[in-house]
Amino acid sequence: MTLSDKDMDFTVWAIMDVPPGRAYEAVADPDQLGRHFTMGGAKGRMESGATVTWEFADFPGPFDVQVVEADAPRLIAFDWPHPTGKGSNRVTFRFEPLDGNRCKVSVTETGWSADPAGLGAAYGNCMGWSHMLAAMKAWLDHGIQLRPGMFR
Repeated sequence: MTLSDKDMDFTVWAIMDVPPGRAYEAVADPDQLGRHFTMGGAKGRMESGATVTWEFADFPGPFDVQVVEADAPRLIAFDWPHPTGKGSNRVTFRFEPLDGNRCKVSVTETGWSADPAGLGAAYGNCMGWSHMLAAMKAWLDHGIQLRPGMFR
């Protein structure tokens, strides 16, 4: 079996104690996203066809994010720059309703090359999205910001 140069992907997820619409807004609304993830700021609402800008206080930026699809309150898909600077990766957020006014938020990122450098970069982003979901949960469920100081 031969893998193509973009065969690798991963999915991480977390359960939030809020309805899907509230979790969706925590990603789509730049002010809310800046409270738990883009600590350097976010400009532009995540809407289909939009280009938004994200900046992280602890990583070089800002950079553009191309929103491919935004379907409230169930899905946000976007392309963002690959860490190598060559091309982009697709990230898809899914917001699934659960009993008790809760939801499952999953993040899938595709576009990783099937080589040691691609694997290393994928592991790094997998850690980043896992942390993002944990920070989002802490902020949504408890009003606590986890990200400041996490990476520097």
